[in-house]
Order: sequence, then C-alpha cells, then structure tokens
Amino acid sequence: MLKRFRAISLCLTFAVSVSNVCLAAEPQRPDRPNIVVLLADDLGYGELGCQGNPEIPTPHIDSIAASGIRFTAGYVTAAYCSPSRAGLMTGRFPTRFGYEFNPIGARNEEPGCGLPASELTLAQHLHNAGYATGLIGKWHLGGSATYNPLRRGFNEFFGFMHEGHFYVPPPYRGVTTMLRRRTLPDGGKGRWMDGSVVLTTHMGHDEPAYDADNPILRGGQPVEEHEYLTDALTREAVDFIGRNQCRPFFLYLAYNAVHSPLQGADAYIERFGHIGDIHRRIFAAMLGNLDDSVGAVMAKLRETGLEEDTLVFFLSDNGGPTRELTSSNLPLRGEKGDVYEGGIRVPFMVQWKGTLPKGEVYDKPVIALDIFGTAAAIAGAPLPKSRTIDGVNLMPYLTGENRGRPHDVLFWRMNQRTAVRVGDWKLLRNPRRGESGWRLYNLADDLVEENDLAKSNTEKFAELMGVWEDLNDQMVEPAWSPTK
Repeated sequence: MLKRFRAISLCLTFAVSVSNVCLAAEPQRPDRPNIVVLLADDLGYGELGCQGNPEIPTPHIDSIAASGIRFTAGYVTAAYCSPSRAGLMTGRFPTRFGYEFNPIGARNEEPGCGLPASELTLAQHLHNAGYATGLIGKWHLGGSATYNPLRRGFNEFFGFMHEGHFYVPPPYRGVTTMLRRRTLPDGGKGRWMDGSVVLTTHMGHDEPAYDADNPILRGGQPVEEHEYLTDALTREAVDFIGRNQCRPFFLYLAYNAVHSPLQGADAYIERFGHIGDIHRRIFAAMLGNLDDSVGAVMAKLRETGLEEDTLVFFLSDNGGPTRELTSSNLPLRGEKGDVYEGGIRVPFMVQWKGTLPKGEVYDKPVIALDIFGTAAAIAGAPLPKSRTIDGVNLMPYLTGENRGRPHDVLFWRMNQRTAVRVGDWKLLRNPRRGESGWRLYNLADDLVEENDLAKSNTEKFAELMGVWEDLNDQMVEPAWSPTK
C-alpha cells in the first residue's frame, strides 16, 4: 500500500491550514506516484562525488544514486540550455520542431523565440491527467507572455524566464562575486579583487546583463526576492511539496546553479576556504549550496511520507563550460556547446525507493527525452495516437524486465555541430576553434574520443553517415537563428 494513504490521513487529522486539507477522503487514483525532476544548470559530468570528484562533497545528490540508479551514459538533446530543455519538456528531439538555437539576452523576448505552442509539454500532459504541476526556477523556453509556463501546463511558476539570473543583486551582499570584464580598472588584463568582488578578463567579454527585463516572477507577477536564489528556489519547492502532498504532483525544479554569474554565499565560501583558487572556490560554494538544497527537497519527501511514492530524476541540462566555471567534464572530451561527450553526456540518475533497484549503475544510453516517456507511463497517462515522442519508458529497462537498449540511435544537431550515436559508434562534426570535418569514434574503446577512425574504417563511416542523413532529413529547419 502506498504511503499516500498515510499522507491523506495525516492531512485530514492534523491539518493546520485549509491548503493542507485533502478535500476527498480518497483521491480518485491514490496510487499514482509523484514525479520530481531536479535539473542542474551547466554541471559537468565529472563534478559530483558519485561521478568521481573528491574535491567538492555532494552527499545529498550522491544519495539519489545510492538509493537508485546512476546512468553512466545519460545524455541530453543539446549542448546548451534552451534546446536541451525543449527536449526534456516535450520528449522529442528539438530539431523535429525547429528548436535548435539558444536565445540569450533580449532575444528571449522576441516573437517566435520559444517553445512552439504546437508542442505538448510534459506539464500539460500530466496536468490533463489530474496532476498538480509546478515549475520552480529557470524556464528559458521563451521570455514573452506567449511562452509563460502558466500557459504551458504549469499550475504554479516561481522563477525567471531568461537564460540566467544573479543569485544576489547589486551590491552583492553576503556573497563573493566574480564578474567577467573586457578590461580591468587599471586598464590591464587578468584579475582584480575589490573586497568580495572579483573582476576577471580571462573570457574576453563582459558579464551578460542577466537581470535586464528578467524579473523573478510568481506566476506572471514580479516579486522582490531577498534570499540567495538557490535557497529561494528550494524554499518554494519544499512549500510546493507540502501543499500538494495529498494529490499526485509533478515538480520541475530547474535550478540555475551552477550557471554563471559566479556568486558563492559567505557560509559556503568559508566551507571551501581550503581551495586556493578563488574562481574554483566560488564554483565549489555554488555546488555545495546546490547539494544542500537537493538535500532539503529530499528531506521534505521523507518528512511527508512520500519518498516511496515519488520518482525523482536528477540531471544537468548540458556539460559544464570549463573555462567559464572551472567545471570538470572528466573523463570526457569537450564542454558546453560541443557535441563531443563532454557537451552532451551529463550527470544523470533516478530514484524510486521500493520500486527501482538500489545503488545500481546503468551503462546503456538513455536521454532526457525518456523522462517524458517514463513519467507518462507511471502516471497512467498514455499519449494519444496522434502524438509521438522520441523518449521511451525506462521502467522495464531499469527493473530488468527488458535487457535490451532503450535506444539504438541518438541524434544531435545544433547548426553545424551535429552527431549521431549508433550502438557504441559515434559520428560527429564539431567545427569549433579551428576544427572541421567529420570524425568517427568507437565509444566502447575510446570514451575520450581521441582516436578518429573516419579514414581507417570507411565502411562504418558510410554506415553512420547514412543513418545521420536519414535522421537529418526528418528534422525541420530552425524557426529562427542568431543571424535571422
């Protein structure tokens, strides 16, 4: 018997406010599990303790892997934020509906720069099935009113619409802040530290104006937020769980940590004072804060008796930008923006206590698209025949009922950067920093993508090129691009 029955009883007996009272003694389908997606931003493959990083402890995130399944070949649909989130929200390769680029800055508010209304979101699908749905955090699927999450299936929204947000606004009290600049105050290059503000020219450009026309919103209304943003998002998530514990809910908690700007709260800066490089120390502070926040959410599920009733996914939206954040993608090659493994293979894990195995590692390829397929299946909400997705229901694979591969073929395209994975083989084109041409790798023997086999194995190259061409022909032209 699921623990929701106990939660219902507690609500009826001990409720202290109307918001916590279940209006029916027995919901229509009390056996439907909750679904929680915890999404980190720009977190590299090699940065968690469970992924092999001994420098920055992440016990709370690691506990999800320890109590569930960690995917060592977990992918996202794009190597940067917005199309990756479009894939997660729709269960479809974003290039199927022309969503290929990353709107940033003022581009977020332009008509057409957002998730098309023709696409069904996971939130809409679960809402239509009777779930309470909440988005807390970063949206980045269109910044104008047309694309507000409340119009895309979410009952509740607390967060921001664009690609990033300051964790604490100027004058940056209670944090150490690192800001990118073209030139230092003395006219030179390098680093400049003034109290708790560090200026750096290592990226060669200024810090983006993340907060311009990008307020924190509750629903559609701006609010003034005084807490460090990671803590504020956690506060809202814990409250959402408490208010919705008597009915099935879908919580999409999309942290902006560890995305820039680099701002570490004082307590965490002190915790990681042993890290000499201030750049790395701020990053560690942000990741430690994120980990504690995940711990608070998991603690709320335990406190409400819902842990065994809740499927929890944790993943990052893309690989870490190493130069920008110090984020490690080891042992993988590449970073955010690349179709090498370091750009598209991410920390990815799932927990459902009492249903899924505990402490296992799953090495077959999975992708963020599968969150939609899995959630729809366990919610008892099959898609209409007119609607197809590229994701699959992972449950038979994770329980051992199906020992095959969830995916034989995976595809990525971001303008000229594109790739296809077929079995253990991967064909890619990644024209960045003077690199051009197609490359072929066998990931089973060469996970770090060092040994290009395009010229020595022409037969396999031709086979994968044929698969890529067939898939590419199924995709549509981008609805917009940075140059249009």
